[in-house]
Amino acid sequence: MSQSTAQVEAYLHAYDEIEQEIAELSEEQLKWKGSSQSWSVTEVLSHLVDHSIVVSFRIRDILAGSEVRLPAFNQDAWVSGQKANEGHAKDILNAARALVQYNGLLFNRLTDEEWNKAGINAKGDPVAIAAIVPAFVAHVTNHLAQIRRIKQAQSGA
Repeated sequence: MSQSTAQVEAYLHAYDEIEQEIAELSEEQLKWKGSSQSWSVTEVLSHLVDHSIVVSFRIRDILAGSEVRLPAFNQDAWVSGQKANEGHAKDILNAARALVQYNGLLFNRLTDEEWNKAGINAKGDPVAIAAIVPAFVAHVTNHLAQIRRIKQAQSGA
């Protein structure tokens, strides 16, 4: 494995802070929405699993040498279509952790050449597997901030 060990470790522990942030929230608090257009904490968590699924597919498609553009997804439609707010945060986080761990096993098998393999994203830009890992961590961090904003809005409601 040639990718920065620190980057892979950050990837493997991307959900630690989120788990700490929501540890004391009740089921009602996890499902609370500021408006019908906004996401609850549970919906944010579901989106993160959806994102993990898509990222996992993208990595494997790149490794397979596919020349098809890497897929995008309509995050709002995915969250609403799966009735994400009816799920349970613990189950969703277990799924998120399982996907991260599974990808971590793959990362341990990759060579330098494989880390540098790239595909073309939906916007037409090349994206290497090595760039996907830190981007994933940044994405989770952005949604941690969103969860904090939801909690803050809820406390003011």
